[in-house]
Amino acid sequence: MTKYDVVVIGAGPGGYVAAIRCAQLGLKTACVENWISDDGNPVLGGTCLNVGCIPSKALLDSSHHYHHIKHEAAEHGINISGATMDVNKMISRKAKIVKTLTQGINGLFKKNQVEWLKGKARLIDAHQIEITPSHDTHDEASVVETAHIVIATGSVPTRIPSAQCDGKLIVDSTGALKFNEVPKRLGIIGAGVIGLELGSVWNRLGSKVTVLEALPNFLSAVDKQIATEAEKALVQQGLDIHLGARVTGTGGNNHEVTVNFEDENGKQQMVFDKLIVAVGRSPNTFGLGAKEAGLEMDERGFIVINDKCQTSYENVYAIGDVVRGPMLAHKASEEGVAVAERIAGKSGHMNYDTIPWVIYTWPEIAWVGKTEEQLKSEGIEYNVGAFPFIASGRARAMAETNGLVKILSDKQSDRILGMHIFGPNASELITEGVVTMEFDGSAEDLARTIHAHPTLSEAIHEAALGVDGRTIHI
Repeated sequence: MTKYDVVVIGAGPGGYVAAIRCAQLGLKTACVENWISDDGNPVLGGTCLNVGCIPSKALLDSSHHYHHIKHEAAEHGINISGATMDVNKMISRKAKIVKTLTQGINGLFKKNQVEWLKGKARLIDAHQIEITPSHDTHDEASVVETAHIVIATGSVPTRIPSAQCDGKLIVDSTGALKFNEVPKRLGIIGAGVIGLELGSVWNRLGSKVTVLEALPNFLSAVDKQIATEAEKALVQQGLDIHLGARVTGTGGNNHEVTVNFEDENGKQQMVFDKLIVAVGRSPNTFGLGAKEAGLEMDERGFIVINDKCQTSYENVYAIGDVVRGPMLAHKASEEGVAVAERIAGKSGHMNYDTIPWVIYTWPEIAWVGKTEEQLKSEGIEYNVGAFPFIASGRARAMAETNGLVKILSDKQSDRILGMHIFGPNASELITEGVVTMEFDGSAEDLARTIHAHPTLSEAIHEAALGVDGRTIHI
């Protein structure tokens, strides 16, 4: 029986990072992964690299370029006629990017001497794992022994009885990345991160996109002021967003799908060429044997852990989407690093209060920390500073003036409690808030920090000044 110091189950952004860090710390490490690519080959990277973060951003970027050329380039004096989108080439480009990055992880494993165990893992107990080889081999299952286990099996799209995916007309987020033509009428169930991003892709390419959201409020987890601005912009772009719309069933034929739903106006019905089910994700524990091996699970299927990511067994850890907290790739990666360092006898740092969130619509939505609504509900006294991008010289030069930066700080200490951005490149700008909060920085710290001119980041500087009523440019 092969013995390891650490076996990581799952090679997504949590698992492969944990495995590499363990190996860097001198631990004999293996990583189990059973993902099979569309061409039938085993690959690393999990959901994020194969059918999640990376491919969706590739399509978002391609569709953004196309939309800009068709609708916005003329404002810059660039006149282009007859621009068309080759959807198959766009999809091929996405696949090439995915292949490059997943092969890159394989190279990192070799560099750091992480052994890749190709197959499906099942826990036998706290020290033994059964590995069933990938379906394209005839090898028998084997058992490995390890001092420590890190579970990083990620998540899968959540299914709903009222809209069963058939892989053709009704698809999940994975299927929505593979359309070979632009659907004329596209329905999306769910106005969350995934639904809005995929809706943006196909809306830019010419689909009539309708989003059905069961909740009565748009992006309820987002600061209300930011969410209101974002909803307004997305509707102007052409997304037809229905809130309080509960899907009750689907039907149709081989060419179109009928969706039945109920809203404040009663029973409704719409017909689409394609329907995307994007109602969230669920922990991926099927076949893992976690419960049978004695790990505690909650009612939603998440593995229960303590503040050190330890499960019911102190030598078995779980990270990423399979445990509590936000389902974000960067959260999983940082947990992976922290766990690896704890296994090696180091402290392992993880600050859940400074995890940034991003929705890659355009303009982008990004935030870190508390929303204004959360502060009110918790009875925390705060100050607010805000600055609109329409007053930014750089944003004007870019013709990207939608949105604003909003900073919330503690009324007594001035420590930043939250930063919220709706605007161009918000995904990059939010890091300034993350770093400041990580070091318990104040709005005054940001206000006294010199920002290059002209840049979009000056909007953060102005919002920080605004906390104390000192904004210069509005």
